[in-house]
Amino acid sequence: MNKRKLGNIGTKVSAIGIGAMSFTDFYGPTDEEKSHAILTAALDLGIDHIDTSNVYGMGKSENRIASFLAKQGKTRHDLFKIATKAGICRGDDGKNYFDNSKDHLTSELDKSLKRLGVDQVELFYVHRRDPDFTIEEVTETLAGFVRAGKIRQFGFSEIAPTSLARAAAVHAVGAVQSEYSLSTRSPELGLVQRCKGLGTSLVAFSPVGRGLLSDTPMNRAKAEGLAFLKNNPRFMEPNLSLNIKATQGFRNLAAEMGVKAASLATSWLLHQGDHIIPIPGTRSTEHLKELAKGATLKLSASDIKAIEKTLPLGWAHGDRYSAQQWTGPEKYC
Repeated sequence: MNKRKLGNIGTKVSAIGIGAMSFTDFYGPTDEEKSHAILTAALDLGIDHIDTSNVYGMGKSENRIASFLAKQGKTRHDLFKIATKAGICRGDDGKNYFDNSKDHLTSELDKSLKRLGVDQVELFYVHRRDPDFTIEEVTETLAGFVRAGKIRQFGFSEIAPTSLARAAAVHAVGAVQSEYSLSTRSPELGLVQRCKGLGTSLVAFSPVGRGLLSDTPMNRAKAEGLAFLKNNPRFMEPNLSLNIKATQGFRNLAAEMGVKAASLATSWLLHQGDHIIPIPGTRSTEHLKELAKGATLKLSASDIKAIEKTLPLGWAHGDRYSAQQWTGPEKYC
């Protein structure tokens, strides 16, 4: 698979990575065997970037990556460039809150390293910003982890372009993670450009619109069984039916081009800039192949025009998050 630069220290990773939230039951039931099958298929496809978090299954995702690596012998440390995150906490009342303190981030990073069975990760993100700490303070904490050799670089998830600029004035920021796809194009209102200007990678999660841009979009019955999607505006009626109808033309276009819709979706995203790295998640090895195929497609200017005519800016029905889900991400437009 083609490689892209991750951050500004020279690290090269596969143009498409894996979002390892899918190694938990977030999008449906899975297990260790299925997660290991995805990682095996990833290596066969040349995918070497894995994105996880301490809160994905409350450590389950990291543990499943670790158990796979433990079987690989002496090569285990060279197979994947791993990214993990911290900063989201769960209170006794079951509600999330955020902690960007040095003590918390240090403790959670150490726990992640132990779970993963490694001494260092490539990338460590602050998963959500804590308003009690300035981004300059948090950046100093993260820079300390680099100096200590625990991480090679760091990033932030779902921050505004202005926050990125403030952080980068303290220390180079390796990556910003944000939802970005043909379904969610708000990063084009400043974040794509600011990342490029600062040499920061834009790591795009949900690049297939949580399945809306695939050949088999989620139905309401399945969404009802998933805690996140059951209350997500785009997957509630009447929005879901309207979104499936709106994306049918995209599926038809992909078929006309002789590719799967998911392949076309990831390819479009890769064509938006060399600093963009999609990290789709999946529980299916066949779907992983479709997603990875996007890195091999060469889209012409007319192809891009046809895609964006089929799914023009603003086509999606419903917000990408509910009011509760919007707690944490920084809005900037």
